[in-house]
Amino acid sequence: MGRKTNPMTPSMLAAVAAQFRVLAEPARLTLLQSLLAGEKNVGELVRATEMSQANTSKHLAVLAEAGFLARRKEGTTVYYSVSDEAVFQLCDLMCSRVARQAAADAAALRGRRR
Repeated sequence: MGRKTNPMTPSMLAAVAAQFRVLAEPARLTLLQSLLAGEKNVGELVRATEMSQANTSKHLAVLAEAGFLARRKEGTTVYYSVSDEAVFQLCDLMCSRVARQAAADAAALRGRRR
């Protein structure tokens, strides 16, 4: 890790790893992406993501339990929103990294074909 940071304890490292595990599921990233535009209820998220209601609810519960989402109930409808906008910064960092890696891989392939 290139930057100088305070050393983390083993329990802190485990907590960070647990947060990354929550985000390691593509369906959860899809839900977060859908919530980028703002609060949505479960039905809206089902339509936006084309996932089943059961699958959507399961992943929303995991994201909420991990602290990434906030829930608000209005009558029988539950609305979800992102509770910490920093998750989008993290996703932007990783998307940039993936794009750089893809570009490097493509350049390497072009170099082999010559």
